[in-house]
Amino acid sequence: MAYNEFLADRIRQFFQEKKVGFEARKMMGGLCFMVDDKMCCGIHFDKKKEMDLLMARIGIDAMDEAMKREGCLPMDFTGRPMKGFVFVAPDGFDLDKDLDYWLQLCLDFNPLAKRSKKRSK
Repeated sequence: MAYNEFLADRIRQFFQEKKVGFEARKMMGGLCFMVDDKMCCGIHFDKKKEMDLLMARIGIDAMDEAMKREGCLPMDFTGRPMKGFVFVAPDGFDLDKDLDYWLQLCLDFNPLAKRSKKRSK
């Protein structure tokens, strides 16, 4: 199943309203939003839970507070949670104010995030 286009449009609208330059890239079976050539947030369809999850790159310092919020889950692809990343279930971003919270957290961390190393072909 493909990612949720409505959620993708909501994320695009948030970035456009904030006048943030971004690029949407299909990757990892979903859609990632890149800001300053760094992964900022994305949409991932969880096949086990059969739902779209918001992937948020928020940094390690914001993790403890974020995990207290409704719908927040550790980002776990391989059985080991990724540091500085969380998944948010739909009940945690259904309301615009909740989605705005997560996306702003991602934008706040973005200047501190490291770029991925370019792979040579």
